[in-house]
Amino acid sequence: MKSFNTAAVCIPEKHYMVDLSERVMEIKKLVDGGKYFTINRPRQYGKTTTLTALQRVLTNEYIVLNLSFARVTEENFKTEQSFVKSFCRLFKRNPTLYRSIPEQIRNQFEDYLSRKDEKAKMDELFLTLGEWCEISEKPIVLIIDEVDSATNNQVFLDFLALLRDGYISRDAENIPTFQSVILAGVTDVKHLKSKIRDDDQHKVNSPWNIAADFDIDMSLHETGIQGMLDEYKADHNLLINTAEIARQIHEYTNGYPYLVSRICEVIDQKLVPNTFTALEKAWTIYGVDEAVKFILSETGNPLFESLTGELTNHPNLKYKLRHLLLRGESIAWLPYDEDQQQLFMYGFIRNSHNTVTVSNRMFEMLLYTHFIGESDQNNDLKQIAAGMKSAFVDDDGWLDVPKMMDHFVREHNRIHKDNTEKFIEEEGRERFITYVSGIINGTGTYSVEERLRDYRRTDLIIHYLGRRYIIEMKIWHGERYNAEGEKQLSGYLDYWDLKVGYMLSFSFNKNKQPGLHQVHIGDRLLYEAVV
Repeated sequence: MKSFNTAAVCIPEKHYMVDLSERVMEIKKLVDGGKYFTINRPRQYGKTTTLTALQRVLTNEYIVLNLSFARVTEENFKTEQSFVKSFCRLFKRNPTLYRSIPEQIRNQFEDYLSRKDEKAKMDELFLTLGEWCEISEKPIVLIIDEVDSATNNQVFLDFLALLRDGYISRDAENIPTFQSVILAGVTDVKHLKSKIRDDDQHKVNSPWNIAADFDIDMSLHETGIQGMLDEYKADHNLLINTAEIARQIHEYTNGYPYLVSRICEVIDQKLVPNTFTALEKAWTIYGVDEAVKFILSETGNPLFESLTGELTNHPNLKYKLRHLLLRGESIAWLPYDEDQQQLFMYGFIRNSHNTVTVSNRMFEMLLYTHFIGESDQNNDLKQIAAGMKSAFVDDDGWLDVPKMMDHFVREHNRIHKDNTEKFIEEEGRERFITYVSGIINGTGTYSVEERLRDYRRTDLIIHYLGRRYIIEMKIWHGERYNAEGEKQLSGYLDYWDLKVGYMLSFSFNKNKQPGLHQVHIGDRLLYEAVV
């Protein structure tokens, strides 16, 4: 039976996976059009799986040379001769492919591999590749995966330059060469010039400036996730709501392929019998919540380690992201900012209406935990909350949010009564998030959703044992603004089919009435706390 896979390339016959056929056919259009292009996407974003699926589709019309530079060591890029030999060995590592190469081409490869005194040259290799393209019965497509390992050296730049020259000569002089060249990796080699030193003028221009734009969306959509779950459901004869589960997975991941597969993998393999008694109980919204909690708490996750590591390497952006998440401050999207583009390239942030946004909710949740955990700010509130966490659970085991909010108002006013209004306004929601983390840690998780682009109103969503608690956090801007907030929160509760919601207001009105009170809007009950 099939399984969910996060370890390597996904194979349709072996693994549950989203149908990639539509995406692959879009890429095939570029190949049919003779385009040279780069597929640069973050780590574990399905590049290799997509290329494998593409190769299957192209094989009927093209000869596909699907190579990976993961097998080429740094030493192999030091000289032309070492690179040419290593490039030829990539073919030999695939016996089926090597046997299919025309004999005269294969003999030339063997000649390059055997040379000692007369060194193999890059231009000789390209003459051989051009000859192969000329005599081939089918057009040849060259795919090179994992090009990142090559991007910091001149030999690779020379390789790209000769590919570019072949592309230009093909169109200008009708000289045979590859039908299409696809380079895949995290780094976009179109911008490789930024990695090269400045002492040689000829290295300034990008050697890959002939590449076509690659704008195909490689994230996984909600309907695709549901289709994958429908197949799993049929195989296991389960009665589960795949549409609801797919929607929840997508809301957590924004379609990041590894995170989608990892959530499914955890639900399938890790939650029964420790958390749920049966798979049908695990494949629910509650099960998705528990899988997310499991993933965020596990150690050694290379994707998460990469995110926190990149933040360490970019302290200025880390500081700004911390204030974005914990204080609601916006960050302008700057397309030429090196720190931003580095995190964008690795898939950790994205451009949303020309402001920086963390790419998905799971990354946000990870960063909230990371920022709060490494900070000494508001430790007093966190320790008080952690020490009383059992007091905020009712007799049925559910979170008593009104009691929790009332306690926060009293403790906050006791601890911070002498602070200035400006200081409180900047840090209000950071304090509450820190406080909540001390209560739900180990049992629940939380996420934050901005509801207005000016960041004045925010929803804290607590996920606790399969239930959701929506707490709107805002700065008090008068009765009219507050009434609008109550109405909007009521509408948001409709989305989650909830009858009870919560509001936390930080008010600087001298006549304010701090504390907790109830408001009824239709059949909705809102608990409002004022600090």
